[in-house]
Amino acid sequence: MTNPLLGRSSRARMPKLPKGEPVATYETYDEAQKAVVTLAEADFPVTQVSIVGNELTSVERVTGKLTSARAAVAGAASGAWLGLFLGLVTFLFSTVPNFSFVVGAVIIGVGFGAIYGIVSYSITRRRRDFTSVMQVTGTSYSVVVEPDSMHRARNVLGIGGVGTSVYGEPVVSTPPPDAPPVSRPVGPYGERVPEPGASDAPEPTAPPTSTDRPVGEQGATGA
Repeated sequence: MTNPLLGRSSRARMPKLPKGEPVATYETYDEAQKAVVTLAEADFPVTQVSIVGNELTSVERVTGKLTSARAAVAGAASGAWLGLFLGLVTFLFSTVPNFSFVVGAVIIGVGFGAIYGIVSYSITRRRRDFTSVMQVTGTSYSVVVEPDSMHRARNVLGIGGVGTSVYGEPVVSTPPPDAPPVSRPVGPYGERVPEPGASDAPEPTAPPTSTDRPVGEQGATGA
């Protein structure tokens, strides 16, 4: 029988995709992080910002070949740190402090660490003869904000155009609607009525130039 309280707590801890629209998509996580820093410097509410990795993939990078010598050195280093910690604790809480406690603990830690490293390598040498680092990486990283703040975020980052939502749907950045055109009054027969305040007097015409006079007058003037 399942515990209902345990089931509720497990569902509450399940991660969910953030609700919002992408402002921009970057190839690396560092670029997306710089975009969030830019928004924070512009007093943007960063609590509405999320970085979503797209097409996440687990990558194991091989760093080298594992040998018994490397296993012993790695085990000795781990044992040295553990011995140093225990030696310092003994040195601080001892009634008769003596620095030899620290040195002895480090030497013992190095010895046990080297032995542990060699034994572990001998057990797994046929299955895993290399050292590696596991990491999760994505093909791209999207900076996602809530829909109400999308236009402000795009203005801060200087980005416009078409993006891709968290669910793979295209999202078009639409500008705010323009003001409606002003309609002019129309008469009963469809003619346009002049706006109030417009003058009904005809515009003055320019006097005729010499080229506009009749030919006879031009000849008389020339004579």
